[in-house]
Amino acid sequence: MAALTGGEMCVKYLMFAFNFMFWLAGTGVLAVGLWLRFDPRTKNLVEGDDSPSGFYTVVCILIAIGGLMMLVGFLGCCGAIQESVCMLGLFFFFLLLIFVVEVAVGVWGFSIQSKFVDEVTQFYKATYKKYKEDKQEALRETLHLIQYGLNCCGPFSSEDTDALEETCPKREGLDVLITKSCPDAIEKFFTSKLHIIGGVGVVMGVIMLLGMIFSMLLLCAIRKSQEIV
Repeated sequence: MAALTGGEMCVKYLMFAFNFMFWLAGTGVLAVGLWLRFDPRTKNLVEGDDSPSGFYTVVCILIAIGGLMMLVGFLGCCGAIQESVCMLGLFFFFLLLIFVVEVAVGVWGFSIQSKFVDEVTQFYKATYKKYKEDKQEALRETLHLIQYGLNCCGPFSSEDTDALEETCPKREGLDVLITKSCPDAIEKFFTSKLHIIGGVGVVMGVIMLLGMIFSMLLLCAIRKSQEIV
């Protein structure tokens, strides 16, 4: 291994800690993507005939980014501990790739926000209509997931008496008279959570930029010490 100075050793172990956390974050993202893809309660959102294409795309992106984050975290940890120029170079390349993909996905997400909301709303209405007709258990689970998750009931306003109450959240007191329609709840959810998603994206971008800076500092220090030796 190269003989690094005290400050450079500090950068080395900061790199290891950063990449270990990055690897854990990638594991979490991959787990969420796989859960959304294969969990029986969300399977219809991906595999159904009327399932929103935007949701399927988001799930695929989560799985791909999660796997790539795990790979990058592994390369960064090994590259830092082994002081490997090759691994650190690959780490920088893949981290830059993730950063570019994140920016592209962010721009894409903002551009199709209204379309995505419309697709999810239409999928909900189609699922609701089909369940009224044939009472399939899989459709009931999908309605249950959406309506409990968004605390809504039915595709219409509180005046609607045709709502499938068995799939809706239980209400007590005055809440029975104020029922939020699911199309309104879907639109409100994506509108209200947009700034949170954007904030998380900015934080992740800053973290990745710091990771790239640390990797370049360590890479340059290793090369410099190897030239001296």
